[in-house]
Amino acid sequence: MAKALFHKMQRVYVKPVGTWALVERVIPHWVKDVDEPLRVTYECGLGRPFQAHELVSEQVMQNSEIGFDDDDADEDLMMEHWRVARRSTRWRASMSEHAADNLGTFPVVLTNEGEAGGWRVSPADFDRDPERVEHQARMIVHTPDLLRVARRIAEFSMAHPDEVPEKLRPVTRSCAAILRYVYELNEAPESVAAE
Repeated sequence: MAKALFHKMQRVYVKPVGTWALVERVIPHWVKDVDEPLRVTYECGLGRPFQAHELVSEQVMQNSEIGFDDDDADEDLMMEHWRVARRSTRWRASMSEHAADNLGTFPVVLTNEGEAGGWRVSPADFDRDPERVEHQARMIVHTPDLLRVARRIAEFSMAHPDEVPEKLRPVTRSCAAILRYVYELNEAPESVAAE
């Protein structure tokens, strides 16, 4: 069941659009014979209703800025936060070769705040090489954190080129190339690997 997290005329930051807006309407989605709405969406006058995970209240924004400079607050707001969930392999009676704590499950990387969307493999692929799939899931989940580190390294090297040791200069160039590729700034993936 869902509860409204925002109210009418509340100022919110709309993450997909990257702008501030007022909540014009709170839209509950009801199911027959249920006391609470199944989900709640918010109309902000931007062409479509938004879900709660796509909005950030002004108060949360102000609290997140405490202790950070403006760049860090913006980065944390726009940076993805991914997580690993487990999905059941319902049709398998036993999966004795897998670890006991994950018996009968396989990893799914959720890339939004809901329970859908993201990266997943079929249970058959997981059966073929479970350790590799578990490793891939952990790598994918930490990609936003690694991009944050690469950005800071690249920004530091651009701001202080004389302070970067000679042995770290190829690393800083690789960080900048990876960021250009990820943010589609006309950098081919082959040049990233060659650095």
